[in-house]
Amino acid sequence: MFAAFRKSPSDTVERPQLELSGPALTEALERIAAGCEAGGGIDRYVMALQLRHGVFSDILIEKNEGPLSPESLAALTMFMPTVRRRIAPYLSAEKFGALRDAITGLLETKHEYDKVDERMAAFCSHFPQDKTHRWVRDLAAELLHGVDPERYPMMCRWIWDETANTGVLREIWHGDIDSITLHVPDTYGTFLMLREELSQFLASHGVMQDTQAHVDLLCAQIYAEYISAQGGSYLRADFSSADDPMAHVRRLLGLDGIQPKANRIAGAGTKFDIAGAIAQIEKG
Repeated sequence: MFAAFRKSPSDTVERPQLELSGPALTEALERIAAGCEAGGGIDRYVMALQLRHGVFSDILIEKNEGPLSPESLAALTMFMPTVRRRIAPYLSAEKFGALRDAITGLLETKHEYDKVDERMAAFCSHFPQDKTHRWVRDLAAELLHGVDPERYPMMCRWIWDETANTGVLREIWHGDIDSITLHVPDTYGTFLMLREELSQFLASHGVMQDTQAHVDLLCAQIYAEYISAQGGSYLRADFSSADDPMAHVRRLLGLDGIQPKANRIAGAGTKFDIAGAIAQIEKG
């Protein structure tokens, strides 16, 4: 396990000790570096992720397109692989107003480190609490990470889902993991701690810039390998058509959501040429 380090003001958040496997992380880092080479290098993926965050900010924070519309939210969900196939009923005229209000409450509530889990729970409470709506937590996680990746690490279920006992955290846990259940909460503090330890690991391997994007890429690589290896998973329906692990990486990060021929993203125009960035990745 890599030693944890703490940053003020997030010291107010209770964070568990994580027992991560150094060899597993090193192997994943080597594979993501090699895999990205076929797409022109890891810098292109980092650029695409930065542009992705720019689109979220443009639409949800700067509101350059005016109030959030079903069309602009539908465009954003192309970056959310576990959400985009399930959100359609809530984009209807009858349901979108309530969804928009929930999103406004999630994003406009004053940030307090020890209240993030409450904010996400409040957002999820606007929807039925059943298995068919597990994607709602992913929506909240994607929105927060999309608009402010520095403050909010990736918190989707594929990073860690305590109830399902699956996710990146399990894949990089130290020791024989197959016969045990991890009693680690899927809370903001856990995701902060995971990002801090992965950031420290990357720094020890010479990654000093764009650390947040590299952490996301590393996590996607780790879970992409799990998807490729498994015959079934709660994400398998979303990732059933690809055998290439890098295709799974792109999907997990939502980089497959914009087709190269697209020239607009919900009105963002050419300000964020993420389609061009992805086209370059696909061409190699």
